Amino acid sequence: MRVADGVDMLEISAPVLGKMDLIYPTVIWDEETAILVDTGYPGQLPKLRKGMEKAGLSSDRLKQIILTHQDLDHIGSLPDILHQSPRVKVWAHPLEKPYIQGEKRLLKITPEVLARVDSTLPAEVPREWRQAFKAILENPPKGEVDRTLEDGEVLPFCGGITVIHTPGHTPGHISLYHQRSKTLIAGDALVLRAGRLAPPDPHQTLDMDLAIQSLQKLTRYEIERVICYHGGLCREDPNRQIAEWAGN
Repeated sequence: MRVADGVDMLEISAPVLGKMDLIYPTVIWDEETAILVDTGYPGQLPKLRKGMEKAGLSSDRLKQIILTHQDLDHIGSLPDILHQSPRVKVWAHPLEKPYIQGEKRLLKITPEVLARVDSTLPAEVPREWRQAFKAILENPPKGEVDRTLEDGEVLPFCGGITVIHTPGHTPGHISLYHQRSKTLIAGDALVLRAGRLAPPDPHQTLDMDLAIQSLQKLTRYEIERVICYHGGLCREDPNRQIAEWAGN
């Protein structure tokens, strides 16, 4: 779905814990490059390619991947993309780099989580699916980060992309502001529920107080639309909605 000139939101479906989940990676592009923001769950490269092609963007235009953070649904297809396109460069915040590269265990995949895998899956989930899911958790996808991104950095691509460090959901979570279109790519700093913006799910957020504080940074920008990785596109007065959650 084209949300602005140079910004396409991909709608990707995946079965998660016995039900279908929709996620919304983003492609930022111009005549010279295409940048994929987040890579979906493991095994979703064909769906990402199909989404790009539907947007009129050939996958061979992909030059960079920006990862908003380390969670499995954001880094899942990274190894497959790098295998198919080894020249693609991967960027992330320095606090996320060791987790994405597999040097440290993903923060949310704790021994307690692994021990509860069978009990969290619905009874109707087949045994082989359970085993495959646990195998992914025990050996999560990984890939080399070529460059780290700092808070406030402006990337000179596609009309300018501002990096906003929005910690809380994870320590190195980032959001991106596409200057030319005034589009905020929120990652998991915000979600969209029933058409309204909201902070991230507290059950999936490492530091909820910090996540709320991070929203204050977003009030500095003139935002016409927000792409939430969970929930999709918000156009309804996003600045006001963000300011309310930020306590302004």
